[in-house]
Amino acid sequence: METIIRMKKIFRICCCYISAVNLYKNKTMTASIIYKGNLRCEAEHLQSKSTLETDAPTDNHGKGERFSPTDLLCVSLATCMLTTMGIKAADMNVDLTNSKAEVTKHMQSDPRRVGKIEVTLYLPSNVEEKDRIILERTGTTCAVAKSVHPEIVLVMIYKWDELQND
Repeated sequence: METIIRMKKIFRICCCYISAVNLYKNKTMTASIIYKGNLRCEAEHLQSKSTLETDAPTDNHGKGERFSPTDLLCVSLATCMLTTMGIKAADMNVDLTNSKAEVTKHMQSDPRRVGKIEVTLYLPSNVEEKDRIILERTGTTCAVAKSVHPEIVLVMIYKWDELQND
């Protein structure tokens, strides 16, 4: 009886491992990150070799000279929204060139975390209403939005007639 129980446990562990391997077998490493000291990291995107640095923010012992990791979370959301909307727009023969996003991060404490992300998108006015609805749905359901923890409040505002040309 004890042998059967052990065999079932081993079988379950092997099945879980095989499932995990199958789920991630076609994935490759995206970036390599080095902690440079003084609360700064350098990340290299392995495919393009482009790099970025992060700093801890000034309200958390850092210099605030670069994006903080939580800033990048918010920027990732906004850029993902614009990118996925751009992909969909191209399929619809809609031009979103020069569209802009502004993102605001709201931190909470105890524990320290992002509590709310506000993204305002400024988009061209010459897009038909039916296309706007499709594109807004596309932005709202982008991969980053679907990956953000459900306790983080996401506010997404689409301004189609207020594209700012700074």
